[in-house]
Amino acid sequence: MRQILFAGVIGMFLTIIGTPLLIKLLARKGYGQFIRDDGPRGHAGKKGTPTMGGISFILATLAAYALTKVLTSSEPTFSGLLVLFLMAGMGLVGFLDDYIKIVKQRSLGLRAKAKMAGQLIVGIAFAVLALQFKDSRELAPASTKLSFVTDFGWSIGPVLFVVWALFMILAMSNGVNLTDGLDGLATGAAVMVFGAYTFIGVWQYQESCANAATLTNPAACFEVRDPLDLAIVASALMGACFGFLWWNTSPAKIFMGDTGSLALGGALAGLAICSRTELLVALLGGLFVLITMSVVIQVGTFRLTGGKRVFRMAPLQHHFELKGWSEVLVVVRFWIIQGMCVIVGLGVFYAGWAADK
Repeated sequence: MRQILFAGVIGMFLTIIGTPLLIKLLARKGYGQFIRDDGPRGHAGKKGTPTMGGISFILATLAAYALTKVLTSSEPTFSGLLVLFLMAGMGLVGFLDDYIKIVKQRSLGLRAKAKMAGQLIVGIAFAVLALQFKDSRELAPASTKLSFVTDFGWSIGPVLFVVWALFMILAMSNGVNLTDGLDGLATGAAVMVFGAYTFIGVWQYQESCANAATLTNPAACFEVRDPLDLAIVASALMGACFGFLWWNTSPAKIFMGDTGSLALGGALAGLAICSRTELLVALLGGLFVLITMSVVIQVGTFRLTGGKRVFRMAPLQHHFELKGWSEVLVVVRFWIIQGMCVIVGLGVFYAGWAADK
């Protein structure tokens, strides 16, 4: 279990000391945030704040995982490496998007087709590889069955699994991207979800079917390939995001940009797929789902009614800003909502395990 502690502490330490260096580098090069004219008026003062801060916690997470393996003389697993690959790959797509925004000084970076193509390439590569690399128990990092607390139902087959995995990756990455509209909002919410996945990974490791002979009720065990390593990855992400939050909280000294939001969404989807909690992540990351649905409702209503709106502005956080809530008030209250989602999600996870006992 010391690997989990090492990963979290190293990740946090690296972002706390490394992010200021990134801020100086980005400021020197003039890589500042472009603010849309149709956004909330209070955001105008954020123009020029260094962006692409996701570079900080992506590198910190990768370094924390590698250093943890070196310090504990343990080997990496395919499950852990695949989640890190998905995080880094989606982060690269986001970096290209951010870079074009900055260089061309426009609110849109990569063209929609190019951005989608990049996400599809990374997502398909992850999904295909996740069905390979079976261990001695014939378990691959991912399963072709759908999952909630554990796998259920029949296999959907490798082709439909790839489609399902792509849906999850795109949904989570774009959900975090939409949430990243206020200082520290997406970062703080992500810390909570990664904390939940650290707990889930530890629990699955202790109740793994690989240890069925020592369990009081083998029928309630978890068929997950590398639960402990997934907990290590989640802990590294939690620590790295927690350290980044020191600089990203209001008033933010740096924004994560699409570099960070796409990477975090990819990591969440990867953890859900590899830990066999694919549907549970919608509850654990309830804030991301809520904010995404606000955009879907707003756009759908606007098109169906010929211009009417449900919210003053979407995503949802901007609606409350326009109602007069301060940015900090919106962030803290949304963090409370996310915290409740995590508590309920973990409660459902435990209840699902206990029901099989």
